[in-house]
Amino acid sequence: MIRTTRKRLLVGLAAAGVLGVGIAAPTVALADDNSPSASASTDQRADRHADRQAEFADALAKELGVPADKVTAALEKLREQRQADRPERPTPPSAQDRQAALKERLDQAVKDGKLTQEQADAVLKAAEAGVFPSPGGMGPGGMGHRGWHGQTDK
Repeated sequence: MIRTTRKRLLVGLAAAGVLGVGIAAPTVALADDNSPSASASTDQRADRHADRQAEFADALAKELGVPADKVTAALEKLREQRQADRPERPTPPSAQDRQAALKERLDQAVKDGKLTQEQADAVLKAAEAGVFPSPGGMGPGGMGHRGWHGQTDK
């Protein structure tokens, strides 16, 4: 009885540890392009991730004295449950959406007397030319140290 309880406790703790540190999280490519090098590095990361997961499941199965396929199935079940509980991430706005929002803000600034129409046109032209950094602050198309978190300008 004590051995079975200890096994369950160890399996639970191991699964929680795996899920807690993000080992079970899917690999996400940060590259915006679909170049062969970006997809190849993503594939390599996914392969390494899958290999580490399989090694972990095998080691855990050996430690607990249960078949590896049972451990793998249990971890997959927990992963799916956790994924279902996770809220969906918001989609970052497109370049057109950002441009439209900027135009609205500039139009309001002109209406409020904070800018002249010439100033607003100059800002819009600079934005369309890619002079301003994208969200995150690393220039056009890049994600900076903060990334996009659905924040709005005030």
